[in-house]
Amino acid sequence: MQEVIRGILRGAKRGVMTAKKGRNFYKGNRTGSMGSHTKHGNYVVDLNKVRTYVVPDLTGCELRPYVSHRGEKIKVDPCSAAAFTATE
Repeated sequence: MQEVIRGILRGAKRGVMTAKKGRNFYKGNRTGSMGSHTKHGNYVVDLNKVRTYVVPDLTGCELRPYVSHRGEKIKVDPCSAAAFTATE
């Protein structure tokens, strides 16, 4: 029983594990790999893994990319559960 308590206390002292702490800990940034390493140390990019973004054609679009800070403030009533469950 003492070993269990000692192990819990030891783990509690460590705190948050970051990439700056710990020698062999690499947290990463959840981006995934875009290729693979060769045995010679080079990196080969796999075009099937590269992210591509499909942007729609925006010619003739009336929307602007920025919002003015001088816009009118709009008050909206908060939603209630009854509004979602009401049947007409």
